[in-house]
Amino acid sequence: MTGMKWTQECSINNSKMRAVIQRVKNSRVKVKNKIVGQVEEGLLIFLAIHEDDEEILIPKMADKIINLRIFEDDNQKMNLSLKDISGEILVVSQFTLYGDCKKGNRPSFIKSAKPIKAIPFYEKFVTYIKEKGFKVETGEFGAMMEVSLINDGPTTIIIDL
Repeated sequence: MTGMKWTQECSINNSKMRAVIQRVKNSRVKVKNKIVGQVEEGLLIFLAIHEDDEEILIPKMADKIINLRIFEDDNQKMNLSLKDISGEILVVSQFTLYGDCKKGNRPSFIKSAKPIKAIPFYEKFVTYIKEKGFKVETGEFGAMMEVSLINDGPTTIIIDL
């Protein structure tokens, strides 16, 4: 999937792609007690695809994340991006970011994209970032995962597009 071309022809009026980003000193994800992804300094990204999302959001979300200036410079100011520090990325799919708790006590996840849509979007997101030259590790889509991290800061940011 190298050399993907992205067009600006899609309307993104109904799109709602969401990410929770944590600046980490290190992070890893296990499936069935086996490490499937692990990174050192960089970002842990929990990514959720909404049922109405369009592909045009994939590069927009990825570019926003890798260019965020959330790493400290020599003056302890958040002036550096992931690119500036040559950081690594761990991407974990998390449909529960669209949990709706407005009614009752059990969250509804009906706005999360179904796997037939979410898996290709997730894979294209990961591929896009890899093509930008970053080390990217992943969890396992749809699996019960154990995610561990050392949050740096702590710094946690939510991005909705």
